[in-house]
Amino acid sequence: MRASLSGLHVLLSTEAARGLWGYTLELAAGLSGRGVSTTLAVLGPAPSPEQTASAAAIAECRLVVTGLSLDPAAPDGTALREAADAIAGLAWRLQADIAHLHDPALIAGGGIPIPTVVTCHDCAATRWATLEEAPLSPDLTWQRDLAAEGLRAADLLIAPTHAFAELTAAAYGLEAPPLVVRPGRRAPGPVSPCQGLPLVLTSGRLWDRGRNLTALDRVAEGLPVPVQAAGSIESPEGERVALQSVQALGPIPAADLAARLAARPIFASLSRYEPFGLGVLEAAQAGCALVLSDIPTFRELWEEAAILVPPDDAAAAERAITGLLADRDRRRRFGEAARARSEQYGREAALDAIAAVYATLSARLPTGVAA
Repeated sequence: MRASLSGLHVLLSTEAARGLWGYTLELAAGLSGRGVSTTLAVLGPAPSPEQTASAAAIAECRLVVTGLSLDPAAPDGTALREAADAIAGLAWRLQADIAHLHDPALIAGGGIPIPTVVTCHDCAATRWATLEEAPLSPDLTWQRDLAAEGLRAADLLIAPTHAFAELTAAAYGLEAPPLVVRPGRRAPGPVSPCQGLPLVLTSGRLWDRGRNLTALDRVAEGLPVPVQAAGSIESPEGERVALQSVQALGPIPAADLAARLAARPIFASLSRYEPFGLGVLEAAQAGCALVLSDIPTFRELWEEAAILVPPDDAAAAERAITGLLADRDRRRRFGEAARARSEQYGREAALDAIAAVYATLSARLPTGVAA
């Protein structure tokens, strides 16, 4: 039985320059259909006119561009503490019922005067624990400490997978891992018959070292078909991924990416660090056969519905892809398996899980909204 959230007002933090934007927008749209009003507090760069229009099209959704900078290269946590104070003030002025934050540092100090849930995802401590062997770099300890302060102050913690929940608990010494609430996306609808484009595609925040695009670039050297990458290969700080064989498409509109996925190329991701992987979910929903790195997150979500290979074994990834190219039936079966698995991660299931979280928190209000 669904919790009734009608009349609830949720303050959602987000960033326009990251994949988080699409998730937040879809969440706001889904919540609107359940009678929940939302305020999207945008940190970092301002949204584009197209992004602003998309938010404006959602009923009962208000956009607040805070102008607050979140610079991961900053020498200390001054900017994040200022952002935390600003979010607390915004929650008070709006008289929001619940705050749903994407960064635990935004509740550091415990200043937000309403029940707060924090989504645990990409952060310095878990990233370092996954990608590095040495102890955490001293110039990142302030990020870890500020996040830990926020994690302790939150009323409830959620994470997108059990793998990432356990990683977060280990990185911050939590007594218990966060509750698992999987994000979801609206499926594109029935998949039309298609042989599958003789092409390999990847997508996402490609400049991110955790996405391991250089490994896919090595694989591309030996493939008989093009390998294309949709997304930016340049970080906000101006660092670029050097590519020899992968064709960089750059950032492309969501509709363009959806059209490319509808042609059912083989979708490959050799990420070494991945809290969930919305790009993989979108490809699976389109019926693409998946070749993914054998990491805890992807094993949890896609085992037996994708071909899993060691993230830095170019030969294994090349064999997996060429095998799919040579065997249309096998490629079709893997595409069907991926699409079937993706139905577990749809938008309604994600909304049900978020609604249950909000119902738990709203019961703590003086006059709880959820029944």
